[in-house]
Order: sequence, then structure tokens, then C-alpha cells
Amino acid sequence: MDTLGCMTSGTRSTDLPDAPDWRGISHLALVTPDMDATVRFYAGVLGMRLAATLMAGPMRHYFFEMHDGNTVAFFEVEGMETFAKPAGGPSDRAIQLDHLSFNVPDEYALELLRKRLLAAGSEVTTVVDHGIMRSIYFHDPNGIALEASWWVTDPTGRPTDYTDEGVFADPEPVPAVEELRRGAIESLPKTHLA
Repeated sequence: MDTLGCMTSGTRSTDLPDAPDWRGISHLALVTPDMDATVRFYAGVLGMRLAATLMAGPMRHYFFEMHDGNTVAFFEVEGMETFAKPAGGPSDRAIQLDHLSFNVPDEYALELLRKRLLAAGSEVTTVVDHGIMRSIYFHDPNGIALEASWWVTDPTGRPTDYTDEGVFADPEPVPAVEELRRGAIESLPKTHLA
């Protein structure tokens, strides 16, 4: 273990092979007990194209396209318990996903989506101003907290500037950020298969 309590491999990030040329998110695999309601919401209400359907063993596995190469996917697990919690809110349950945020091109698109959700009978927040982004929040029929947002100041697709306090606004960043500022992550955690 290192001084931060992380199991480390003794390897620095600069010692690793080149990182891939990331192209976005292929898919996020979520769970639904009702694929029909999920299709009706993601294709009908949100207007995402149902791009593919398949069977993964006994489970349906459906993919909804957001943009070229980017999808959100669902496994249907009949009888699966679902629960809802607000995005960014605490939970008394063990969770690994807080919410899923979809990117829209501008504030006009955000407002149109909000109107579309309201017209479909979905509850949705007013536009929330986070400084570098503006967002709306809503839930799908499975209780999954969703967000749609647009970057007011898009930090992607440009060189990193750790001195830009508009983008790097945490006044007490974690030690790994300081390491990145110096040029490389110095201590890597080991992971294990479940």
C-alpha cells in the first residue's frame, strides 16, 4: 500500500503502453425489469434511435443511439427491484452509479428537451446552472436518475490547463491531480475481477 492507502502496482502512468484513441462511450449497460417501458421512454420520449437488440443468454440487451458509436444499453432482468434517488443525492443503499448525463449541443436543445419531457408527462427540473455547464434532471421508468447538459465552457477536445480555475475549481484537489500537474500519475491502484 502507498501512503494514500491504495494498493499499487509500483508502476507510473508514464511506464504504461500508449493509451487508446478514445472515441466516446460505446455503451453504458444498465438494468431494467421492463424492456417495453424502457423502449417507450428512450425511443418514444427521449427520441433516441433503437440501434440494436440482442439476447445475452436469457436476457434482452437493447441499445439506444445518442451519436455515432455512442449508446446507452439495457439488460432486461425480469422481477429486478428498482429504486429512485435524486441525481447527486445520498443513498442508504449500496450503489455504483449515481446518474447518467446526456450531452446536448446548446441551451436551446436543453430547453426543447425539457419541453418534450413535460409534454410526455415526465417530471423534470428547471435548468440548473453549474457554471461550466447547464443541466436538467429527470428519471426513466426504472428510477435511474438522468441528466441532460450542455457545456457552457467545454473542457473537452483541448489541451489541459490545470491553472484554469474556471474548469479546475476544486480548492483542495485530491493528490492524483497534483501528480498530473507535475506530469504523471505516480501511484496506480490494482484492480481485481469480481
